[in-house]
Amino acid sequence: MRPGPEPVSIHARLPADVQVLERGWLSSNNVLLIGSEQAALVDSGYCTHSAQTLALVGQALGHRSLDLLVNTHLHSDHCGGNAALQARYPSLRTLVPPGEAEAVRVWDEDKLSYRATGQECPRFRINGTLEPGTTVSLGDASWEVHAAPGHDPHAVLLYRPDAGLLISGDALWEKGFGIVFPEMWGEPSFDEVAATLDLIESLKPDCVIPGHGAVFEQVDAALATARERLDAFVRSPQKHARHAIKVLIKFKLLEMKKVCAEDFQTWLSGAAYLREVHQRFAADRDLQEWSGELLNELVRSGAARREGDLLFDAP
Repeated sequence: MRPGPEPVSIHARLPADVQVLERGWLSSNNVLLIGSEQAALVDSGYCTHSAQTLALVGQALGHRSLDLLVNTHLHSDHCGGNAALQARYPSLRTLVPPGEAEAVRVWDEDKLSYRATGQECPRFRINGTLEPGTTVSLGDASWEVHAAPGHDPHAVLLYRPDAGLLISGDALWEKGFGIVFPEMWGEPSFDEVAATLDLIESLKPDCVIPGHGAVFEQVDAALATARERLDAFVRSPQKHARHAIKVLIKFKLLEMKKVCAEDFQTWLSGAAYLREVHQRFAADRDLQEWSGELLNELVRSGAARREGDLLFDAP
């Protein structure tokens, strides 16, 4: 996992008005669409990378302003830069999927998942919603908005038919898809993941811009990989749960860089998602023992490092 942003991704399949700012974790990729009348951005990365987001977007826009910001979903790594962009571009309009629009308006951090994951997201404003079944103008083109539940129940996909181009968020990566968060709090959602993969297949995109990782064209191979991964999780929901908690632990270590073990254990014990997964899948185990076991697995795999009483992120 790379700690910072990468240069603009140049890909032969991308239309001239589309630039992909391929980011390293903690941030999602940002997709910049610069048209003759409008400049739009899809997703804004994590809040600790906001300065880098502003620099990359500003460099690409030059003297132009950013007119429109849309989010595929409202996880902190996809919308954590919204507030900084709104401060830089005061007339910026922001659209989000409709399912959590009211939670944004009143800023309910429980419904928005930030408190439960122990992640940060500065408050931002919205001007409207991305309604599935409609189209939205981004740059010089019209993009279809499709519901994409699974990883997040309110997520959307953006598809440009004339270019065969899909912005998939975390519904499809080249080597899988994002954690199925509803499963963690007891809402069966693996079927929704399967349905979203079927939707992507039916759209027949030639090229996919994922939420994380490089732009890719081998869509059939990516779908096959995603379905194999999904089948493994369906057969063993506990495997998915353990994977999900390790991803959340890794995300926090990426953010903190270095932390004493006692403070990190305090954070773990206070993360609602971890407690809920523990109760569903390991209630017979002590919480600290179980979470410590998952952390030790990350250390053994080389994804984290321990020196005495200190924990470090390991790239």
